[in-house]
Amino acid sequence: MTTAAAAAPTGKLPRQIPFIIGNEACERFSFYGMRNILVSFLASSVLLAYLPEAEREGAAKDVFHTFVIGVYFFPLLGGWLADRFFGKYNTVFWFSLVYCAGLVCLAALPNDRIGFYTGLFLIAFGSGGIKPLVASFCGDQFDQSNKHLAKPVFDAFYWVINFGSFFGSLLMPLMLRSQGPEVAFGIPAVLMFIATFVFWLGRKRYVNVPPVQSDPDAFLLVVRTSLFARAPGQGRPGLMVAVAGGVLALVALLLIPKLGFVISACLALGLVIAFGGAGASMQLERARNVHANASVDGVRAVLRILIVFALTTPFWSLFDQKASTWVLQGKTMAIPHELWWWPSWLVKDAAQMQALNPALVMLMIPFNNLVLYPVLRRVGIEPTPLRRMGAGILFSGIAWIVAGMIQLAIDGGDPVSLAWQILPYALLTFGEILVSATALEFAYSQAPGSMKGVIMAFWYLAVTFGNVWVLLTNAGVRNEAVISHIASTGLSENAFLMFFFAGFAFLTALAFAGYARRYPMQDNYRTA
Repeated sequence: MTTAAAAAPTGKLPRQIPFIIGNEACERFSFYGMRNILVSFLASSVLLAYLPEAEREGAAKDVFHTFVIGVYFFPLLGGWLADRFFGKYNTVFWFSLVYCAGLVCLAALPNDRIGFYTGLFLIAFGSGGIKPLVASFCGDQFDQSNKHLAKPVFDAFYWVINFGSFFGSLLMPLMLRSQGPEVAFGIPAVLMFIATFVFWLGRKRYVNVPPVQSDPDAFLLVVRTSLFARAPGQGRPGLMVAVAGGVLALVALLLIPKLGFVISACLALGLVIAFGGAGASMQLERARNVHANASVDGVRAVLRILIVFALTTPFWSLFDQKASTWVLQGKTMAIPHELWWWPSWLVKDAAQMQALNPALVMLMIPFNNLVLYPVLRRVGIEPTPLRRMGAGILFSGIAWIVAGMIQLAIDGGDPVSLAWQILPYALLTFGEILVSATALEFAYSQAPGSMKGVIMAFWYLAVTFGNVWVLLTNAGVRNEAVISHIASTGLSENAFLMFFFAGFAFLTALAFAGYARRYPMQDNYRTA
């Protein structure tokens, strides 16, 4: 395939965008259709039959969040391979084929533990590998002449993600109930093959930014130089901070027997990134004698972005539990078939409530762009990306307060209508639009040109750590002392955790607002 396609006409929408959008719609149907039936399937499948019945739902949640951790960890690998070796198009195409193979395993081997978990690994590997690249590949199709069209395209990109997610979330629980796991996982496999084919069809039209084979001013090289460089009459405090992070990472790995490999490895990675980044920031100016000023400034920009990303991790710990904790809560609620407006002909399973999320996204994105944001601007409030993201974290906490109140009603013993879950889903979805849809635009615009794939990978890594917090919390409540403390509050374990996660979000929203006030925005769209 040729490396550079002709640039799009000045000021016009690139003609290749529909191939990327079409690919994303099919892939999202596939991913969310599979993902949103995973907990329901596992909780009742023979794969967890070796556990006592009371423990199966907890084990299903752990498998789900471990899978999500993998999905959002492998973007590190995909972003690195694309930026350094193969380019975005080739990386997306070949990882998509791995993704297809994983879905085939789920459909063909739903009752074989090794086969099914192998399929989950291949999906995590393939989906994670392409995840940081499709959005940034979409951004590569724009330049300074038509970058004003990027925001509506990113919004459309996020809208079509939810278009695919809506139908996958709505239909696959019905397929699981009526046709079994072979069909319920087989349909997503077919859609993923179609997604890969659509992406391949546009291969001759794409603008392909070539990978940087050897860059003496690469991000990690600048970081290494800043950590090890000496300055006359000064020590190397940044290096000491980085070394301390490495030591703490080793301690985290020693906890593998207690916490498990996934949690310990993710904690170790987080400590290396946090302490290494802090240490590099302390001594970054020392790298100017070795590396280009633009590269040093680029590293500074990336380190600032990573702080923003880190502050969004609690949001993801709340958001991703809608597919685990909220589904299990919904299964204890009464489906309100007696309500005149309830679509009983279609909604027959609590897991289908997840379809509310993408449906509301498709309604709220145009409402925000056409109504809410213009109104805010007229009253003197500019809805900047960071303001939107901070508000989104706050709304996620409010959603979990409502979910906790629903849980209190359930714990009271009276039947509770599943319709009540509409309110927390609406609040969480509004928060998602403000955080996640905004972050696609934010991450691309803030990343230096040579780091766009990797910086998108770091954005998705934030989701990994959000799910790590969930696993850590779930592991913590299995401690007798913690269980006794929860019992002393008079709350059930489920209600206590819902209010706990809400408080987590509120504290994070405050910290995010404080950091956002000092963040210097960048413009890193490529020139024509």
